[in-house]
Amino acid sequence: MPAPASAPASSQNESARHAPASYPLINDFVLTVATVNGSGSQSANHVLFRAIFQMGVPVSGKSVFPSNIQGLPAWYTIRANKDGWIARRDKVDLLVAMNPESAAEDLRALPPGASVILHSDLKSVLQRDDLKVHIVPFGELVAQACPEVKLRKLLANMIYVGVAGWLLGIELEEIHKAIEHQFGKKQKAIELNRNAANLGYNWSAEHLQNDRMIQVRRMDANRGKILIEGNAACSLGFLFGGVTVVGWYPITPSSSVIDNLASLLARHRHDPETGKATYAVVQAEDEIAAIGFVLGAGWAGARSMTATSGPGISLMAEMAGLAYFAEIPAVIVDVQRVGPSTGLPTRTGQQDILKAHFLSHGDCRHPLLIPADPVEAYEFCALSLDMAERLQTLIFVMTDLDLGMNLWSAPRFKYPEKPMDRGKVLTAQDLERLKKFERYRDVDGDAIPCRTIPGTRHPLAGYFTRGTGHTPAATYSEKQADWTENLDRLARKFFRARDFAPAPVIEAPSAGDIGLMAYGTSDLAVKEALDILRREGSAPPSYLRIRSIPFHDSVRQYLERHRVIHVVEQNRDAQLTAILRMDFPEYAARLRPLLHYDGMPLDAKTVVTKIRQAAS
Repeated sequence: MPAPASAPASSQNESARHAPASYPLINDFVLTVATVNGSGSQSANHVLFRAIFQMGVPVSGKSVFPSNIQGLPAWYTIRANKDGWIARRDKVDLLVAMNPESAAEDLRALPPGASVILHSDLKSVLQRDDLKVHIVPFGELVAQACPEVKLRKLLANMIYVGVAGWLLGIELEEIHKAIEHQFGKKQKAIELNRNAANLGYNWSAEHLQNDRMIQVRRMDANRGKILIEGNAACSLGFLFGGVTVVGWYPITPSSSVIDNLASLLARHRHDPETGKATYAVVQAEDEIAAIGFVLGAGWAGARSMTATSGPGISLMAEMAGLAYFAEIPAVIVDVQRVGPSTGLPTRTGQQDILKAHFLSHGDCRHPLLIPADPVEAYEFCALSLDMAERLQTLIFVMTDLDLGMNLWSAPRFKYPEKPMDRGKVLTAQDLERLKKFERYRDVDGDAIPCRTIPGTRHPLAGYFTRGTGHTPAATYSEKQADWTENLDRLARKFFRARDFAPAPVIEAPSAGDIGLMAYGTSDLAVKEALDILRREGSAPPSYLRIRSIPFHDSVRQYLERHRVIHVVEQNRDAQLTAILRMDFPEYAARLRPLLHYDGMPLDAKTVVTKIRQAAS
């Protein structure tokens, strides 16, 4: 992927240092489309992506776009790989150059021998003779495709889909199917876009020379798989997990979690007799109000959640402490982006791990669930609602922009088999039998108290919800013994989350004394990096992927077995490493951070380079 104009010079020139590719490239290439943000190119890019997917080839798509509405350069990169390695790769094999502002830089960044589909208006910026250039008169072609001038900018994108499809050998019928999927029931849009793609395809067959050095050939690697964005996967998880109240305030890159969820709830959550909605989605005036709605709903017995990003959870800090101390169930999805401050709102990272874990003032720790792919995003979001009610606390699901806003291929999701876990909720019958109820009393030694739902018809059901110092009976107290006893119980309850959270995934647990840890979307790049090391004859480290905090006992055991553990993180300050060192101080010296924080998704080459540098 050509580096954005705002990237450091070292990043901009990285691709140019690659050696020429070994041709032909069959089902193993990177294609980047360089366009203008707001030009309507995303639909065309998704059509191209889906057409390759429909031909059975493993594929991934990464969108890099500016944080303004329109006008600045944007890139969409498709990686196809027959072996299933679909993490970001920075070496581009085919560039579609449509943007005058970025064209010169995009062309300079290409490795020798790369192919280019170049808008004829940009011929003057071409200063290299070591590229395979296909010059296309998009202006003339789009005028043939559409008499309406205002639509031509949009249809030019579908013409490059046809050109790229012909060069790559994508079957035209698969492009047509992808167009129909993209535009749904909009028949006029389908016809216009199909005609534009046909025009680009047929013009290319007549005018361009194709050496077939980059090819898509039909495979069967995608049978039973779907294409879905991580944010949409989260929405499905909450739907099937039984969410009933959603409070939110829009913020990039999390907004589509709620957009998708609101549509799903509107379709599936109505009383069968009255037709009335059995859910509520409330857009608040800000993130503080949003988390207030969610906590109020959780206190009242609803399954409630919100979705936000770094700036949003900063505003939610005080309420997060209330959820922790008053023991109110709720869920926050944090789709992480790049900070501090406004930072890079449309770039990805793992920059909120430390903040989310300790969000609020005082002694406060929250469980984190960290999915690596859409399947885990779906499963962990459903699980988070169970965990929130079982533990009576705030649960964070930590995704990121790369997972949330990009299309991913994934196996079809499984329908939940277990019933919802509402935790220790006492009914009127329970209270009558027990004859006693103290809201914050640890009655069975697991540090989790019982609760009642407001409206429970029994004299013992009522209690004061305390954000201040309190006794086990929920009465006000500033006594030192009451305070420390409560904090100690809350600490024990936090670590009980290990009983419900997903355990780490460990590969090659006995592979020498060098270990590697990662989490979230770093997983694909790390696995590919380990494969590269194996193929080159190096002994790769064993690998443990952390999926939740607090850490399972297997993390301690992994630390015990390895002399050095490299921790891969997409942030500058080694945030997960800091938590590991705090929880396992006896192994702190063994932990060596390997950091990546330029806002682009992690790639395997970077991991390999950092492992080698650390070993030298």
